[in-house]
Amino acid sequence: MTSQKTIKHRPIGIDLFAGAGGLSLGFEQAGFDIAAAVEIDPIHCATHEYNFPNSTAICASVVDMSGEEIRRRAGLGDADIDVVFGGAPCQGFSMIGKRALDDPRNQLVFHYVRLVAELQPKYFVFENVKGLTLGKHADFLSELIAALGNAGYEVQSPYQVLNAADYGVPQDRKRLFVIGARRGLKVPNYPKPCEQRTTVWEAIGDLPDADGFGELSVVDEVRAKWKTKALYAQCLRGLESDSKDFGYGREFDSNILTSSLRTEHTELSKQRFVATEHGKTEPISRFRKLPPEGLCNTLRAGTDSARGAFTSPRPIHPFLPRVITVREAARLHSYPDWFRFHKTKWHGFRQIGNSVPPLLGRAVASEIIKALGLKPCKPKEVLLPGNTDLLALDMSSASLYFRVPRNTIAQRLRKLNPNQQDLLDEAYV
Repeated sequence: MTSQKTIKHRPIGIDLFAGAGGLSLGFEQAGFDIAAAVEIDPIHCATHEYNFPNSTAICASVVDMSGEEIRRRAGLGDADIDVVFGGAPCQGFSMIGKRALDDPRNQLVFHYVRLVAELQPKYFVFENVKGLTLGKHADFLSELIAALGNAGYEVQSPYQVLNAADYGVPQDRKRLFVIGARRGLKVPNYPKPCEQRTTVWEAIGDLPDADGFGELSVVDEVRAKWKTKALYAQCLRGLESDSKDFGYGREFDSNILTSSLRTEHTELSKQRFVATEHGKTEPISRFRKLPPEGLCNTLRAGTDSARGAFTSPRPIHPFLPRVITVREAARLHSYPDWFRFHKTKWHGFRQIGNSVPPLLGRAVASEIIKALGLKPCKPKEVLLPGNTDLLALDMSSASLYFRVPRNTIAQRLRKLNPNQQDLLDEAYV
C-alpha cells in the first residue's frame, strides 16, 4: 500500500466554467488551492470572487483563453498544475430539452480539452449531464475521451454517472464524471458511495421561516437565533467541525440568516401548497412538495437571459405554504451557510441549479488527492469574504467591474402571456 505524505504546499487546481463555485468549493474542501476560476458570466464571476478571495476570478470565455494566459493571470508561472476540472455548459446535451449534436454550445467541450492539453495538469475532471451517456450522445462522449487521450491522458474506464445523494447531499442529482491522469501517473478511482443518506429535514429543518421576518421582503439577510440539531446542518452552519473538510475557514456569523429573500404567494396558491402531499407535484404550479424524510428533487437553473430568463420550478417547503428560499436550496445542495449567492432570487437559484453540489465535488476531488499520494490537512488561515457589493451587481455593473463587454451574456426581452407573468411575479422576482 502506497504511503501518503502530508501536504505542505497545497496542490493547485483550476476551475473552468466555474459558475458560482460548487466544484471550486468541493476541490478546496478536498485539499486543493483554487488558483484560478474561469467563468464567462460577470455576475457568477463576482459571486465566485466574493466566496473565494484567494482565487483569481477570470471573467472570460474559454474560447478566448489560452493556457498561457490563465497561468499569467493566476500568477502560476511554470508551476506544475495538479488538476483542471469543470463542466462545459450542457444545454445542448440536456435530457430535458432538444438533443442536438450540432448545438454550437457543445464545442465548448473541446475548448476544455484544448486547455487541458495546454495547461498539462497531472489530472483532469470533466463533469456534465447524464444525458451525454445516452443514445447518439455516447458517440460524442467517445470522441471527447479520444481527444483527451490524444492530449496525453489516460481516462479511467468506464466513466461513471454519480448521484449526489450517495455522497451526503440530500438531493437526487445524477451527473456524469470523466476523470483521468497524465500518462504515466496513477489513474484515480471513482469515489465509493456513503452508507447513509441525508434527508431534506436534516438539511433545512432548523432554518427559521423567512416569512417571519418582514425585512426579508426587501433584503436577503437578517439577524436571528435558532437551534440546529442535525449533524449535517450543524456542519453547514459552522457549529460542528467536519472531519473531511480541508478547506479554509471563513469569517462568518452563524446567527445571520442569509440568502433568504421572501417569496409572496397568493392565498389560493398557499391553499394549493398545503393540500399537496409530500413528494407529490402541485398540479397548477407544477412545484413538487418536498418529503421531509426523503430527498429533494434535482434543483435546476432554468434558462438564461438570452433565452427568456425563466426559472425552473422551485420545490414547496415540506411544512410551510411557500416555495423554498435560496438558503434552503443551498442547504439541499450542500453549500455551507457562509457561502453567499447573488441577492436576487433569480440569480441565486440559477447559481445553485447550475452548480455541482460541493459534497459531490469533494468526493471526486478526494480521489485525486489519493492518486497524488497526499494526506490533506486543514489550513489554520481563516479567510475574510469579499465585499458584499459583489453580490448585488447587475449585469451592467458586473461587466464594468470585470472590464468585459456589457453583452458578454446575451440578453433577450420576451413578451409573456398573462399566466406566465403572474407565475413569474409570484415565484421568481
